[in-house]
Amino acid sequence: MPPKFDPTQVQTVLVRAVGGEVGATSALAPKLGPLKLPPKKIGEDIAKNTKDWKGIRISVLLTVQNRQATISVVPTSTSLIMRALKEPPRDRKKVKNVVHNGNVSLDEIQEIAKQMRHKSYARHFAGTVKEMLGTCISIGCTVEGEDPREICRKIDNGEIELPEYDVEPEEK
Repeated sequence: MPPKFDPTQVQTVLVRAVGGEVGATSALAPKLGPLKLPPKKIGEDIAKNTKDWKGIRISVLLTVQNRQATISVVPTSTSLIMRALKEPPRDRKKVKNVVHNGNVSLDEIQEIAKQMRHKSYARHFAGTVKEMLGTCISIGCTVEGEDPREICRKIDNGEIELPEYDVEPEEK
């Protein structure tokens, strides 16, 4: 027999969801069922808390204690870059295979890299910026009107100087 459920214990659940939309409760039920949480209500809460990420797939961290879930958005580099592109929200059921051919400034990429620095394994801030440029390649957007690979080469050659930016490692 499994151990008795402790209501004071803090548990976390990481869920991928589309911002501003109520996700399928059938996808949430296997993760939330053991925690005795209603998937429909949690899905509505996720939609309410992710309104400003409308139409973009993001990770949502549910922190559960005493059968109360607090919802926080954990942005990924892809979702931050998609948000920087400022594309209008699309209907996922009707519009398929969207090409994200917008343009992002290098300053925006540096701001995104600062937000993602704590997750990066790069030794220097330039490495984190290059990780974000790699994400731009996979999305298909340009940076400063150029191919992101060209910006990476300029960083490697020293043509583009990036400031050093470090974040203290998080305590676990």
